Amino acid sequence: MNSDIRMAQVIEQIDAANRNDPNTVQHQGSAVPSEYLYSLRMTARLQAFEPQASALLQIAVRAQHIQRWKIPRRDYPEGRTGYKRWRSELAKFHADTTAAIMAAAGYDDGAIEIVKGLLQKKQLKRDPQVQTLEDVVCLVFIEHYLADFSGKHSEEKLLDIIAKTWHKMSARGHDAALQLPLADHLKTLIGKALARTH
Repeated sequence: MNSDIRMAQVIEQIDAANRNDPNTVQHQGSAVPSEYLYSLRMTARLQAFEPQASALLQIAVRAQHIQRWKIPRRDYPEGRTGYKRWRSELAKFHADTTAAIMAAAGYDDGAIEIVKGLLQKKQLKRDPQVQTLEDVVCLVFIEHYLADFSGKHSEEKLLDIIAKTWHKMSARGHDAALQLPLADHLKTLIGKALARTH
């Protein structure tokens, strides 16, 4: 099978899975499945940030939150330990779910393992593709979701979240983040968080 057709099949299956998200958000006047919208935003940001991204990275980016609603945070204990366990098991779930879709489309084990490694953020800061994925995750969060967070948390908590997000990013990711069209209060928050990291 042509590699472009095979990739398109995988993207189509990821989208079909994410359209089943029972959680919806208002977007351009319509209710849209939350994780489906997230996946579209991830792909759009990847195309802007890394236009020459490999097919496998494109798949991983689209599948970053595949069926995330199936493993809710509330099923894990409060606190840092519970949060880290939730994130770890989520990453494995995303990787395994995507692996099954890729296998059904005819991808070989080597390609599948690369995508699983990307989704589990193996070799972050060392593997350029993992770092690009993490940069895209952070950029999408800052552009589309930080404003919502800002209405739910104290400034101190927000500064901590921004600082931790910034730490995960590359220098190129930082540059891209500073070019995002953000509201003034978010720019101010980012400035305060960065002042603490220097």
